[in-house]
Parts: sequence; C-alpha cells; structure tokens
Amino acid sequence: MVDFNILAVLTPEVALAALALILLAIGLLIPPGARKGMMPLTAFSLIGILSYTLYDFYFGTKTSFLDGLYWHDQFALYFKVLFLAAALLVVLSSGGYIQKLPKYRGEFYSLILTATLGMMLMAGAGELITLYVGLELMTISFYILVAYLSEDARSSEAGIKYLVLGATSSAILLYGISLIYGLTGSTQLSEIASGLGATLTPTSFLATVFILAGLGFKISLVPFHLWAPDIYEGAPTPVTAFLAIASKAAAFAALIRVYLITMNSQSFSATGQTLLLVLAALTMIIGNLVAIPQTNIKRLLAYSSIAQAGYLMVGIIAESIPGVKGVLFYAMIYVFANMGAFAVATHVSEKQGSDEIQDFAGLARRSPLAAVVMTASLLSLAGIPPLAGFVGKFYLFSAVMGQGYTAIAYIGFVMSMVSVYYYLSVVKVMFLGEGEGLPDIPVHGAVKFTMLFTMIITIAIGIYPTPLAQMAIAAAQSLVQ
Repeated sequence: MVDFNILAVLTPEVALAALALILLAIGLLIPPGARKGMMPLTAFSLIGILSYTLYDFYFGTKTSFLDGLYWHDQFALYFKVLFLAAALLVVLSSGGYIQKLPKYRGEFYSLILTATLGMMLMAGAGELITLYVGLELMTISFYILVAYLSEDARSSEAGIKYLVLGATSSAILLYGISLIYGLTGSTQLSEIASGLGATLTPTSFLATVFILAGLGFKISLVPFHLWAPDIYEGAPTPVTAFLAIASKAAAFAALIRVYLITMNSQSFSATGQTLLLVLAALTMIIGNLVAIPQTNIKRLLAYSSIAQAGYLMVGIIAESIPGVKGVLFYAMIYVFANMGAFAVATHVSEKQGSDEIQDFAGLARRSPLAAVVMTASLLSLAGIPPLAGFVGKFYLFSAVMGQGYTAIAYIGFVMSMVSVYYYLSVVKVMFLGEGEGLPDIPVHGAVKFTMLFTMIITIAIGIYPTPLAQMAIAAAQSLVQ
C-alpha cells in the first residue's frame, strides 16, 4: 500500500520529478516553433513548488522516515528553497540564450529539474547510499548540460572532462562509503558515529580522506578544483551559473550533515578538523590569487567560486549553530549575487558572442542596468558593505573566531581584500572602458526581471538580514542539537 504520509512530505520531490517528465514529453511532441512556451511553463511551475516548500519550512511536519533513510527537517527544506530559487533564476535568465541554439529540442529545462531533484535528495539524505544516488542524479544531468552545445568544441571538451573527472570523484566517494560500511556495518549516519569508536585507525583515516575528496570535487575545493575553470568556460553560460551555485550548495548540504553527524565522532574529530582547516586555507588563497590574471569572465567567476567555497568551509570548521547558520546564510545570498553576475554574463555572451572581460568595455553606456547589476553582484561577493556578502562573511568569520580559530579567519579577511582587486578590474572595464564599435545591448523581459530581482535581494538582505538569518538559525538548530 502507498503510504500517503510519506508522499505528503515528499511533495516537492514528487512534483519536480513529474514536471521533469512532463517537460521532456512536451519537448518531444510539440513542433520547434511552439517550444518557446516551455520557459514560462517551467518558471511558473517552479514558483508553485518553491511557494509550497517555503510554507513547509515554516508550518510543515519535521520528521524522518524509512528508518532514517531520508530526513524532512528545516535544514533540508532550507536547501530545497535554495535549489529551487537557483533553478528558477537560471530558467528566467536563459530563455533567449537557449531558444536561439540551432539544436534546441526542449530537454534543457527537464535536465535542469532532474539536477535540482538530485540536489534535493542530497540535502535530505540521512544515509550514505541515498546521498550517493542523489549526487549521481545531479551529476549525470550536468554531464549532459555541460556538453549541451553539441556543435561547440569547447562545450564537448568540457563535457568529456567533467564526465571523466566526475566519474573518478564518484568512485573515490563510493570507496570511502564502502570503508565506512566495513568499519561500522551501516550506512546510516546516526549509526555510523557510534560505530566508529574512539580510536583513529588507518582505515577510518582513509575513509575520511576519501569522503572529503569525493565531496571536495563537487565543491571545487583545492586541490580538487582543477576541473572547474575549463568546464565553467566551455559549458553554456546558464549551465555554468547553475553548476557554480546550486551544485556547490548541494555538496555543502551533504558535507555538513555527514561531517557534523558522522565525522564528528571522537575518532574523526581531530582528523576531519585538521583536513578542513588545510583545505579551507588553500582554497581561499589559491582561488583568489589565480583569479587575478584571468581575462575571461567565466574563468574569473570560476576561480571566484573556488574562493567562495573556502569561505563557506570556515563555517563548517566552527562546528556550532552560529557556524552552520553562517554557511546557510552565505549560501543563500551567494545564489543571488552570483546569479546576478552570471545573468549579465549570459546576456553579454548572447548579444556579442564573447565571454572576454575586454568585451564588457563601456557596458555602463551600452547597457546601464547590466553594468549596475554586475557591479552590485561583484561587490557583494567581495564582502563590501552594505551588501549581503558583507553580512554573510561577518557571520562566518565571527563564528569561527568564537571557537578560537583566529588564523583561518585572518586568512579569510586578507583574501577578501585581495578579491576586491580583481572584482573592481571588471567594474573598471565596464565604466571606464571605451567600448568603441561594440553594440548597445539593452535588457528586456525575463532577463531584466532576473537582474533587477537579484540586485534588489542582494541590497535588501545586506541592509536588513534578519528574516534570512532567522531562517538560517532555525535550519541550523534542526541539525545541530
């Protein structure tokens, strides 16, 4: 018999899966000229699912089921809101870009939804095999999306690289899971912590390294970051945005739950903590320094994304409610700031056929809204007040300093100042570059709405962060007891 209680708490996942299948069928059945309606259909459907998930966050029943295999708590629901918001913004900003592709067949939006479904499964997974299934659903969808420009050699190359490296990282993660199962006889997170014991063994150390390496690839932590710049540059720009924002957040959702519940056992604590400190420091330093000489906007945002992962790692190191709250808060504002930057990059790429920073010259004259949105987004990523990024970094660094880890916080402060240089180099080109011979590229329709919305949210949260901070605290408290 069907358990309707389980179906009730799985409503967002079931609705997303059904919508993905419906869109796939529509794309196959309707003629090419009628496929323009798929973007608004997807957008309005996502708005409905997002609204339900927000309601569920505040008023729904918080529970686990299938013997702890899947959790329906505020932590998972917070990330589901994040994934759905990111998917919605990507859909809105990509309509014109995708529909102008010569071989667009309508499956793009279905793949976005299946990737989102995989992310939602990762956020709610209370068991390692469930987490792995969600991760693979997300990753396989991205293999196709990254190589979506079938006639573009760079996109095909990026797809092959992502397939090979992604499969390798998945194998490493799965081997770490198998070691955990061998040590404890279980893949349930709640049972693993008690089964690991108080003594660190070579096998448990190896399992820690493998699981961090597997998830570190998805997060693009140094030294598992080398795939990101080439794949971000070769993939379609809307896919790059979704890859940089939502897939990274999904991996963080998995890492937080696994680390705080499983790896925070007595035998894992010191090892995991040391590894996270080293990875966070290397990621912040290398991500920011290598971003400086970049001349392609997508490669610059790729290295920026790597650096942002380092900042988010700082909150996990704190191992506290303020630390997790900082990660959740920053992950949400990162969606809007980064999506604003990628919406502008997508628009410029669509109109000019280039992702080079030099082709943003004179953008303040040619497309004032796009230039202002890009500026606000980059300054937020740099942590400049009164934008949302400043508040997010304040939460992260204050949480880790409160636990006595001042050195990693100082590294974050210094690297944030370094990031201002390369972010302002883009702003300088947009406002002081001549841009002679480059066309005016006014913004219209859904893309205009996306740009305005992301900028307004970025500014509003920076000025009044309380509502989002309260959501983040509630989500953190549901995980960290």
